[in-house]
Amino acid sequence: MKALVLDGSREGDALTAVAVLGMTSALAGRVDVVELVKPRELAIAPCAGCFGCWTRTPGECVIKDDARDVVGSYVGSDLVVYVTPVTFGGYSSELKKLLDRIILSVLDPRFTVVGGEVHHRLRYRRFPKTVGFGTLPSPDPEAERLFAGLVARNGINAHQRFDVEILAGVTDPVSARRSAERLLDRAGVSA
Repeated sequence: MKALVLDGSREGDALTAVAVLGMTSALAGRVDVVELVKPRELAIAPCAGCFGCWTRTPGECVIKDDARDVVGSYVGSDLVVYVTPVTFGGYSSELKKLLDRIILSVLDPRFTVVGGEVHHRLRYRRFPKTVGFGTLPSPDPEAERLFAGLVARNGINAHQRFDVEILAGVTDPVSARRSAERLLDRAGVSA
Protein backbone atom coordinates (compact mmCIF):
# COMPACT_ATOMS: atom_id res chain seq x y z
CA MET A 1 0.00 0.00 0.00
CA LYS A 2 1.30 3.46 -0.93
CA ALA A 3 0.48 6.71 0.89
CA LEU A 4 1.04 10.17 -0.57
CA VAL A 5 1.34 12.95 2.02
CA LEU A 6 0.80 16.43 0.59
CA ASP A 7 2.40 18.94 2.99
CA GLY A 8 0.61 22.24 2.36
CA SER A 9 2.70 24.26 4.82
CA ARG A 10 4.68 27.38 4.11
CA GLU A 11 8.33 27.70 5.12
CA GLY A 12 8.66 28.04 8.90
CA ASP A 13 5.20 26.64 9.74
CA ALA A 14 6.09 24.71 12.90
CA LEU A 15 2.53 23.50 13.63
CA THR A 16 2.06 21.82 10.27
CA ALA A 17 5.59 20.38 10.43
CA VAL A 18 4.57 18.63 13.68
CA ALA A 19 1.40 17.35 11.98
CA VAL A 20 3.42 15.98 9.05
CA LEU A 21 5.81 14.26 11.46
CA GLY A 22 2.89 12.81 13.43
CA MET A 23 1.18 11.57 10.26
CA THR A 24 4.28 10.01 8.69
CA SER A 25 5.10 8.21 11.93
CA ALA A 26 1.48 7.00 12.25
CA LEU A 27 1.65 5.66 8.69
CA ALA A 28 4.74 3.57 9.48
CA GLY A 29 3.61 -0.03 9.80
CA ARG A 30 0.27 0.71 8.12
CA VAL A 31 1.56 1.26 4.59
CA ASP A 32 4.53 -0.01 2.61
CA VAL A 33 5.57 3.30 1.03
CA VAL A 34 5.13 6.91 2.18
CA GLU A 35 5.84 9.64 -0.36
CA LEU A 36 6.04 13.16 1.04
CA VAL A 37 5.43 16.05 -1.37
CA LYS A 38 5.95 19.68 -0.37
CA PRO A 39 4.23 21.89 -2.97
CA ARG A 40 6.13 24.95 -1.70
CA GLU A 41 9.35 23.34 -2.97
CA LEU A 42 8.00 22.57 -6.45
CA ALA A 43 7.48 24.65 -9.56
CA ILE A 44 3.69 24.58 -9.85
CA ALA A 45 1.76 27.11 -11.89
CA PRO A 46 -1.83 27.92 -10.96
CA CYS A 47 -4.57 26.22 -12.96
CA ALA A 48 -5.26 28.34 -16.05
CA GLY A 49 -8.88 27.19 -16.21
CA CYS A 50 -8.43 26.35 -19.89
CA PHE A 51 -9.91 22.82 -19.54
CA GLY A 52 -7.14 21.50 -21.80
CA CYS A 53 -6.78 18.57 -19.40
CA TRP A 54 -10.35 17.63 -20.34
CA THR A 55 -10.33 18.40 -24.06
CA ARG A 56 -6.86 18.69 -25.65
CA THR A 57 -4.84 16.25 -23.50
CA PRO A 58 -7.43 14.25 -21.51
CA GLY A 59 -6.20 13.46 -18.00
CA GLU A 60 -3.00 15.48 -18.38
CA CYS A 61 -2.60 19.19 -17.73
CA VAL A 62 -1.31 21.19 -20.68
CA ILE A 63 1.02 23.09 -18.31
CA LYS A 64 4.36 21.29 -18.19
CA ASP A 65 5.64 21.63 -14.62
CA ASP A 66 6.10 19.61 -11.42
CA ALA A 67 2.34 19.14 -10.90
CA ARG A 68 2.33 16.46 -13.63
CA ASP A 69 4.54 14.17 -11.53
CA VAL A 70 2.38 14.73 -8.46
CA VAL A 71 -0.77 13.82 -10.43
CA GLY A 72 0.90 10.52 -11.37
CA SER A 73 1.77 9.86 -7.72
CA TYR A 74 -1.77 10.80 -6.67
CA VAL A 75 -3.40 8.38 -9.10
CA GLY A 76 -0.94 5.62 -8.14
CA SER A 77 -1.53 5.97 -4.39
CA ASP A 78 -3.89 4.02 -2.18
CA LEU A 79 -4.11 6.81 0.40
CA VAL A 80 -3.63 10.56 0.05
CA VAL A 81 -3.26 12.79 3.11
CA TYR A 82 -3.79 16.55 2.85
CA VAL A 83 -1.77 18.10 5.70
CA THR A 84 -2.40 21.83 5.79
CA PRO A 85 -2.72 24.85 7.98
CA VAL A 86 -6.41 25.72 8.03
CA THR A 87 -6.62 29.10 6.30
CA PHE A 88 -9.99 30.85 6.59
CA GLY A 89 -11.56 27.39 6.87
CA GLY A 90 -9.78 26.10 3.76
CA TYR A 91 -6.55 24.65 2.49
CA SER A 92 -3.33 26.64 2.39
CA SER A 93 -2.70 28.46 -0.90
CA GLU A 94 0.21 26.08 -1.59
CA LEU A 95 -1.98 22.98 -1.28
CA LYS A 96 -4.99 24.56 -3.02
CA LYS A 97 -2.91 25.45 -6.09
CA LEU A 98 -1.79 21.82 -6.38
CA LEU A 99 -5.25 20.36 -5.69
CA ASP A 100 -6.77 22.52 -8.44
CA ARG A 101 -4.34 20.93 -10.88
CA ILE A 102 -4.90 17.39 -9.56
CA ILE A 103 -8.68 17.49 -9.44
CA LEU A 104 -9.17 18.59 -13.03
CA SER A 105 -6.81 15.86 -14.19
CA VAL A 106 -8.59 13.03 -12.32
CA LEU A 107 -12.18 14.10 -12.98
CA ASP A 108 -14.00 13.46 -16.24
CA PRO A 109 -15.80 16.42 -17.88
CA ARG A 110 -19.03 14.40 -18.04
CA PHE A 111 -21.48 14.31 -15.16
CA THR A 112 -23.25 11.76 -13.01
CA VAL A 113 -25.56 11.87 -9.99
CA VAL A 114 -23.98 11.14 -6.60
CA GLY A 115 -26.23 11.22 -3.54
CA GLY A 116 -28.89 13.16 -5.42
CA GLU A 117 -26.39 15.80 -6.59
CA VAL A 118 -24.76 16.30 -9.96
CA HIS A 119 -20.98 15.75 -9.90
CA HIS A 120 -18.24 14.97 -12.37
CA ARG A 121 -17.58 11.37 -13.21
CA LEU A 122 -14.21 9.97 -12.17
CA ARG A 123 -11.68 9.56 -14.97
CA TYR A 124 -10.18 6.42 -13.40
CA ARG A 125 -11.86 3.37 -11.88
CA ARG A 126 -9.79 3.60 -8.75
CA PHE A 127 -9.50 6.72 -6.61
CA PRO A 128 -7.26 6.92 -3.54
CA LYS A 129 -8.78 7.01 -0.08
CA THR A 130 -8.22 10.58 1.12
CA VAL A 131 -8.04 12.28 4.52
CA GLY A 132 -7.58 15.88 5.62
CA PHE A 133 -5.27 16.72 8.53
CA GLY A 134 -5.53 20.41 9.37
CA THR A 135 -3.66 22.60 11.85
CA LEU A 136 -4.69 25.71 13.73
CA PRO A 137 -2.72 27.71 16.31
CA SER A 138 -5.70 27.55 18.70
CA PRO A 139 -9.27 26.22 18.63
CA ASP A 140 -11.51 28.07 16.16
CA PRO A 141 -14.90 26.34 15.90
CA GLU A 142 -15.98 28.25 12.78
CA ALA A 143 -12.74 27.55 10.87
CA GLU A 144 -12.90 23.91 11.99
CA ARG A 145 -16.52 23.59 10.80
CA LEU A 146 -15.69 25.16 7.43
CA PHE A 147 -12.62 22.95 6.95
CA ALA A 148 -14.53 19.77 7.83
CA GLY A 149 -17.26 20.78 5.37
CA LEU A 150 -14.75 21.52 2.61
CA VAL A 151 -13.02 18.16 3.04
CA ALA A 152 -16.40 16.40 3.10
CA ARG A 153 -17.54 18.15 -0.11
CA ASN A 154 -14.25 17.27 -1.82
CA GLY A 155 -14.97 13.68 -0.83
CA ILE A 156 -18.36 13.80 -2.51
CA ASN A 157 -16.66 15.05 -5.68
CA ALA A 158 -14.49 11.92 -5.51
CA HIS A 159 -17.60 9.76 -4.89
CA GLN A 160 -16.43 8.72 -1.43
CA ARG A 161 -16.13 9.86 2.17
CA PHE A 162 -13.05 11.90 3.15
CA ASP A 163 -12.28 11.85 6.87
CA VAL A 164 -10.83 14.88 8.68
CA GLU A 165 -8.97 15.72 11.87
CA ILE A 166 -7.86 19.14 13.08
CA LEU A 167 -4.94 19.77 15.42
CA ALA A 168 -5.56 23.00 17.33
CA GLY A 169 -2.50 24.25 19.18
CA VAL A 170 -0.75 20.87 19.10
CA THR A 171 3.02 21.32 19.21
CA ASP A 172 4.27 17.92 20.30
CA PRO A 173 4.79 15.03 17.86
CA VAL A 174 3.36 12.40 20.23
CA SER A 175 -0.04 14.13 20.39
CA ALA A 176 0.08 14.73 16.64
CA ARG A 177 0.77 11.04 16.06
CA ARG A 178 -2.15 10.02 18.30
CA SER A 179 -4.47 12.33 16.33
CA ALA A 180 -3.13 10.94 13.05
CA GLU A 181 -3.72 7.38 14.28
CA ARG A 182 -7.35 8.24 15.20
CA LEU A 183 -7.85 9.73 11.75
CA LEU A 184 -6.32 6.72 9.99
CA ASP A 185 -8.42 4.35 12.14
CA ARG A 186 -11.63 6.21 11.19
CA ALA A 187 -10.60 6.06 7.53
CA GLY A 188 -10.05 2.30 7.77
CA VAL A 189 -6.29 2.41 7.19
CA SER A 190 -5.26 -0.45 9.43
CA ALA A 191 -1.87 -1.66 10.58
